[in-house]
Amino acid sequence: MTYDLIIIGGGPAGASAAVYSARKQLKTAIITPEFGGQSVVSETIYNWIGTPEIGGPELAKALEQHTRAYEGEFLDIIKEYVQLVAKTENGFTVTTNKQTLETKSVLVATGSNRRKLEILGADQFENRGVVYCASCDGPLFSGQEVVVIGGGNAGFESVAQLSAYCPKVTLIHRRDTFKADEITIEKVSALPNVEIKTWIKPVEVIGEKFVTGIKVKNTQTNEESVIPAGGIFVEIGQIPNTDYVKNIVGMNEYGNIIIDPWTGKTSQTGIWAAGDCTNILYHQNNIAAGDGVKAVEDIYITLTTK
Repeated sequence: MTYDLIIIGGGPAGASAAVYSARKQLKTAIITPEFGGQSVVSETIYNWIGTPEIGGPELAKALEQHTRAYEGEFLDIIKEYVQLVAKTENGFTVTTNKQTLETKSVLVATGSNRRKLEILGADQFENRGVVYCASCDGPLFSGQEVVVIGGGNAGFESVAQLSAYCPKVTLIHRRDTFKADEITIEKVSALPNVEIKTWIKPVEVIGEKFVTGIKVKNTQTNEESVIPAGGIFVEIGQIPNTDYVKNIVGMNEYGNIIIDPWTGKTSQTGIWAAGDCTNILYHQNNIAAGDGVKAVEDIYITLTTK
């Protein structure tokens, strides 16, 4: 059997795409070892439209339940790991850890993993003060002093968000130059409750039941000190889950799949991508869900009218 579409990934992008594809009566398979994506590890998510707040595991369950409501004639749910996507004469093969499937088109929606902070205490205090999403978890730290680690746009944007409800936000960076846009750096640096510390390397997360601070080292003087903080927000980049298509679609230097933002098309005809695995500017659950739907709209038109 040849599928019309195989969707790879069970986060907001993949689940949304699967629902829309099944409703359009495309013969579809969604392949994912689990539903939810990165949200699974979030204690509380505040920005999922239609729900004031929801736990990560609860959101994952809701995504799976919604997808399974369409399981049947037009949708197969396959809980396996994808290892390789390859081009064939008539379409593509998708090889998992258990089987090889044929399809006319592919939607890559496997998201990314946030690059973890690898210092003493970081794992111990994850979700107990060490967090990886200011948009998702920032409101939990209202009224507390916090630290942001990172020198890119994501780091500075997190500082800007946190400054609205935290009395002090300290951004630390191991160099004195930043990857963030100059105008963003200027605006965030001018905020009255923001402090930027350069040449600072994180050494250890400190706490008891929850985080109380972070030990840092000045990379020029080797002097160590502790910055008091109730929250440590880590913005040191993401690692897209795209290795299985690295030889078939165009990617940027970070491994994000390059797409046409109008359609989700990749450089390989017949393959679309959506969500955090792509080179889109903003990474959010709601954006990923919309991108998944948008890609399916284009896939449907391509398969049925062209």
